[in-house]
Amino acid sequence: MRRVAVTGMGVVSPLGGSVVEVYANAARGRSGIHLLDVAFAPRLNAPLAATAPFDGAAHFEPPRLRMLDRSSQFALVAARQALADANCDRSAVDPYRAGSFVGTGMGGSQSNDDGYQTLYAEGSDRIKPFTVLMGMHNASAAWIAIDHQLRGPSLTYSTACSSSAVAIGEAWLRVAGGSLDLAIAGGAEAPLSFGSMKAWEALHTLAMIDASDPSASCKPFSKDRSGMVLGEGAAMVVLEPWDRAVARGATIHGEVLGYGLTTDTGHITRPSVEGQAAAMRAALQSASLGPLAIDAINAHGTGTLANDAVETAAIKAVFGSRASAIPISATKAMHGHLLGASGALECVLSLLAMQHSVVFPTLNLATADPECDLDYVPNVTRTQFPARTMLSNSFAFGGTNAVLVLRAACDG
Repeated sequence: MRRVAVTGMGVVSPLGGSVVEVYANAARGRSGIHLLDVAFAPRLNAPLAATAPFDGAAHFEPPRLRMLDRSSQFALVAARQALADANCDRSAVDPYRAGSFVGTGMGGSQSNDDGYQTLYAEGSDRIKPFTVLMGMHNASAAWIAIDHQLRGPSLTYSTACSSSAVAIGEAWLRVAGGSLDLAIAGGAEAPLSFGSMKAWEALHTLAMIDASDPSASCKPFSKDRSGMVLGEGAAMVVLEPWDRAVARGATIHGEVLGYGLTTDTGHITRPSVEGQAAAMRAALQSASLGPLAIDAINAHGTGTLANDAVETAAIKAVFGSRASAIPISATKAMHGHLLGASGALECVLSLLAMQHSVVFPTLNLATADPECDLDYVPNVTRTQFPARTMLSNSFAFGGTNAVLVLRAACDG
């Protein structure tokens, strides 16, 4: 297996529209969560969301924009950023050994919702001619491949909230295994349509509004947590063989060392300690590391009652008595839950944390929960913490547990 370097990163998110912005806002502990100011907000029980400051018209000409769902717009801009950051000469790479790997939980949900609104609410038989192309789950991966002439695999992964972690893990396997020399991998999601938000609301998983501060409504691992807050955006990374990146003088942001994947089979929405722990152990095994090698963890940490307690127990099962000594970040308190794009955004945040020797905070952790009793880095970024190796956890409805092992850029 070849070593795999991360040479490019790109982000469109509630914490900003660039990697620089995202790092600055995360380090300051700023929340991208707010009350929604849209026409359908009064029909939501808790009109909260984490929106990305983004205008597609600033990035695409009108004919192209008419063919892109908001999620694909995010994906294309994040991919452009990542490739520009990687600064690689793609003419030096066989296009049939380059591919795109994108995770999304809901695909072009905004476009589908718009089509249903036209058909059912407005009673019209005429919908946008590109509705199918905008709504299909594989649109983002396809457009990235087309834009950048990547003629190898163009693959889409839809495993709910672990989708983009799976996409990065599967891309890593192909680059490490020698079948690809370049991969753009990540995720994109734009789930803030009325239909999507009402569907999530019906599951009773969304947070209640914090009356004193709506931006503090997502409270991972806190006793008073009430659920997650939906977010939107995209994050992409460029993966290439380590030796190739070094030879061309690339800036290396870090390394993907391993990837673990398991499935809970007890219940389609209920997480299991056993399954999450098995995914972490599988990731460590694939990286040829033991539990002592992990310096910090980016938790799935959604802010739901069930997830946070189960994840805490799973971390304890893997790391034993050392679990309490490992700092754990739940960054969804800042950027919301981007569903299929969360794993990619949190992969980027993990790499940034190691680059800058910080551990990002878990915001809004005010009330201790006896079931969640580890070091979650409450409320303030921990500085001067030179983590070398991190886990990034992504767990999902449907039971797909994906864990990435990431290492800071170093020669050893």
